Amino acid sequence: MSKEMAPPPSSFGKGQRGKPVVKPKDMKGTLRRLWELTQGQRQGLGWLMLLSAVASASTILSPLLIGTAVTAIDTGNPALQLLILLAALYLTDWLVRFLQQFFMAAIGQRIILHIRSTLFEKMKALPLSFFDSRQHGELMSRLTNDVDNISTTISDSLTQLMTYGFTIIGILCIMLRLSLPLTCIAFISVWLIFLLTRTITKHTRKLFAQQQQILGKLNGQVEESISGQNMVKAFGREAEMTEQFEESNARLCQVATKAQIWSGFLMPLTNVINNLNFVIVAVVSGILAAYGRISVGLISSFLLYSRQFSRPFVDIANIYNNFQTAVAGAERIFEILEEEPEPADAPDALPLTAPRGEVEFSHVTFGYQAQEPVLKDVSFRVPAGTRVAVVGSTGAGKTTLINLLTRFYDVNSGSILLDGRDLRQYRLQDLRRTFGVVLQDTALFGMSVRDNISYGNKDVLPERIRAAAKTAGADSFIRRLPQGYDTILTQGGAALSQGERQLLTIARAVLQEAPILILDEATSSVDTVTEQRIRRAMLTITRGRTSFIIAHRLSTIRDSDLILLIEDGRIAEKGTHEELMELNGRYAGMYRTQMGE
Repeated sequence: MSKEMAPPPSSFGKGQRGKPVVKPKDMKGTLRRLWELTQGQRQGLGWLMLLSAVASASTILSPLLIGTAVTAIDTGNPALQLLILLAALYLTDWLVRFLQQFFMAAIGQRIILHIRSTLFEKMKALPLSFFDSRQHGELMSRLTNDVDNISTTISDSLTQLMTYGFTIIGILCIMLRLSLPLTCIAFISVWLIFLLTRTITKHTRKLFAQQQQILGKLNGQVEESISGQNMVKAFGREAEMTEQFEESNARLCQVATKAQIWSGFLMPLTNVINNLNFVIVAVVSGILAAYGRISVGLISSFLLYSRQFSRPFVDIANIYNNFQTAVAGAERIFEILEEEPEPADAPDALPLTAPRGEVEFSHVTFGYQAQEPVLKDVSFRVPAGTRVAVVGSTGAGKTTLINLLTRFYDVNSGSILLDGRDLRQYRLQDLRRTFGVVLQDTALFGMSVRDNISYGNKDVLPERIRAAAKTAGADSFIRRLPQGYDTILTQGGAALSQGERQLLTIARAVLQEAPILILDEATSSVDTVTEQRIRRAMLTITRGRTSFIIAHRLSTIRDSDLILLIEDGRIAEKGTHEELMELNGRYAGMYRTQMGE
């Protein structure tokens, strides 16, 4: 290809050879679904295809004009008009390629915006069971890395594939018209390049896959060593951690070096084939010219065409590798889009405007795996305004009971009634507003303390926020923060202690003023002084409300109206603190053990 008309360097050349190739499972089906997502942008894609055809035409015509100009100069004819036309063609080529990039940037980003928005909306509609069964980092990878792979492929590859397709067809037609023997010679070089690319990629695909596996292991080691730095230092494992890292890093270096060496063979060997092809075409065309079969101008044109004809095949091979990775990423996105969303409200779902808070479990059986039930035929009734404590050993099913009550999961059999009706008869959004929840794992966001407390409650007066914080016992430490209630929390409130984070989530629940309050291990991460403060706050905020309190510290639940002891997924004991102590069963033994009696 002539220097002036060379296309912009492919972003899928040397700089991308180290990128692992991931094969899609269903190329045609995924491409069809991606095409469906381009609805609304297809007119722009049509214009893009037209620009690609024009760009190809300028690339195809330039060697022909150069050959004609050479022939004119050789025969003594004027060539000024041809040179002016050639300059105009170069200018047109530059303008068309600029417009290509302009349109592709706008179209590609709008398509990616649609894909990312669709994926995010879908993830918001998925049930909690979906997130419980998958690594959060892996889901983040789908939302970021996989979408970025699609974005890169659409933005960089699509225009090049269109242009290369038109270019190959156009050049082939002109080469056949100029000289059939020289075209056959050019085809030999293309065939050799195809075999070379196929042979090399067969080796590099395995090496790049192995490289990605080792890289994943190395990233895991780095993440563990950073997040668990306290434990590493506490147990003196720095040397062992460094040794593991160096071992994986050396293995990665070894495999990556082999992959880069193999992939590095492609371009030099391709250039050798192209140069040999150039020499052979030049020699054969010289012989044909000597016999008067072709002109000097035709030789010039054909030599340029032979260069142009083989180069797109190499670039297309590189593009195709990255194209496969993008399609594989699209498949991972579509896997999420195909997931069943959270059950929709029934057409006759009832509003829940003024719940009393009466709860009844009726023969409830549930398991996260259907064949392994966590709760087994659980039945109990809680009158409105009752303070209920749920206790039991780890894994007995306490938190599962709460997950069912809030309809994060639905029961396998039996039913849960709220004010005499099955939970599934209410509108889900209304049902969730009925509960104020404080979980063992605190959830704070990258916003101010004030906004974290008022999360889910818009337009709340500052006085109410501060009153909720005082009730939860959080006001004093909040006012000691650099900006008080306006202090921005970062990394989930990492600058706060675990107990302080828990107090903020309690204040959030207080502000919500929900009819039913759920406290799941709310005092598990606080000291005894703070525990007593939370206990007093709990007595205040649970007064007159139906409350479910899960606690390992039995001292915090003595004032409960009802205590449920769950063992092996069943209600083993139930009653007030005094009744259970008089029963002298499992609860009494647990309480005496904790009290040191």
